[in-house]
Amino acid sequence: MNSLVIDSLSVRYGAASLALEDVSLTVPQGEIVSLLGPNGAGKSTLMRAVSGLLGVHGGVVAAGKVELLGKDVTNERSSKRVKAGLAQALEGRQVFPGLTVAENLASGGYVRRYRKAQELEARERVLHHFPRLGDLMARKAGYLSGGEQQMLAIGRAMMSQPKVLLLDEPSLGLAPKIVEDVRDVIVDINKEGTSILLVEQNAAMAMAIAQYGYVLEGGRVVKEGKAEDLRGDAEIAELYLGAAAVGAAESAPTAPATGIETEGAIQHV
Repeated sequence: MNSLVIDSLSVRYGAASLALEDVSLTVPQGEIVSLLGPNGAGKSTLMRAVSGLLGVHGGVVAAGKVELLGKDVTNERSSKRVKAGLAQALEGRQVFPGLTVAENLASGGYVRRYRKAQELEARERVLHHFPRLGDLMARKAGYLSGGEQQMLAIGRAMMSQPKVLLLDEPSLGLAPKIVEDVRDVIVDINKEGTSILLVEQNAAMAMAIAQYGYVLEGGRVVKEGKAEDLRGDAEIAELYLGAAAVGAAESAPTAPATGIETEGAIQHV
C-alpha cells in the first residue's frame, strides 16, 4: 500500500490562475520521497493540500484528490488527517517560543490523548533521536539555537508517532554540521518505518537520502524518477545540485525502503 497518493491535483487561490495543475505524486510505504523546485514552484501549496491547511491560506482544491494510507482525505479537515496518521514539521522551525522544550513536545502528542506513561514513552523515542533536547527540557524554546529549534520542531511532529511525515525545508538556515545531524535523523526515522515526503532546498542532501524524487516547476511536475537517476541528470545537477554539492551528498547514508508500519497520528508543527 502507498502511504500517500496525490492524484491529478489542481489548486487555486481565489480567482487567480492555478497554483498547482494536474500534479500526481506517490510516497510508497516506508520510503523517502523528495520534492525539488525553485521558489514559487508550488511546493508549499502541495504540502498545504496534503496536510489540510490549504483553506487557512485561502486555497481550494479545483480538481484531483489526496489519499492518505488508502483513504481519500481531499475534503477532510486537518484534524481528521491528524487521526489518520500524518504529521508535519513546517518550514521555519515553528515552535512555541514561550513554552519549554518539554511543553512543546507534550503539545505534539496532544492528539493522541496520551496517559502520562505513554507520553513519557513517546518522548523517550524522540530523545533517542535528539539526545541534545534531553538537556534542554526546562528551557523555553525561544532561547534555543536554530539547530535546536529544528530538532524540537521535528521532535514535536514525532510525538504523535506518525505513519507519514511531511518535512518542509528542515535544513534551512542551519550550519553544515547540524544539517548532517538532521539528515541522519531523517534516515533513522525512516528506517523505523515512517514514510517521508521531504521538501528541501538542500537538493544534494535530499536526493542522497531519498529513494525517489519529483521536480516541480510552475505548479506542474516536470520531471520524476529514482533519486540515483535524478542525481545523474545533467539538467537537474546544473539547476539544483551543483557539482560540488553532488560529491558531498554521495557520502550521505541512503535510507533503505522498509515495509514496517508504525502506530500514529498527525501533528502540524
